Amino acid sequence: MSESAPATLAMVTIDCADPAAEAAFWAAALGWQNSYSDENYGMVTKGDRRIGFGRVEGWKAPGWPNTSGTKQFHFDLAVDDLAEAEAKLLELGATKPSEQPSEDWVVLRDPDGHPFCLTKAANWG
Repeated sequence: MSESAPATLAMVTIDCADPAAEAAFWAAALGWQNSYSDENYGMVTKGDRRIGFGRVEGWKAPGWPNTSGTKQFHFDLAVDDLAEAEAKLLELGATKPSEQPSEDWVVLRDPDGHPFCLTKAANWG
């Protein structure tokens, strides 16, 4: 923590139906370690970065495209080769919705249905 900020972000935790599947997918997708996984909670880590996955009874995947406001977050992932990254993520269990935003961005859904985006690293400037 610093003098100007009262807190430091330690981890982002995502609600889901299957924490073990989410942790396995995201560990493989990001090249992080699957640090903990059971039926109620999963966590992936890389150094001091952490993403947690908590089981919520009755959890439902957000819509895509999202016209009702159910999608409350998504990850934007920078990749070197869009087609290659898409193919690898599909092999890991992602799915691709039919509606896509553009040729420079690809929307995929993780095994629990959370949408996430891929774009070339160069698009970030």
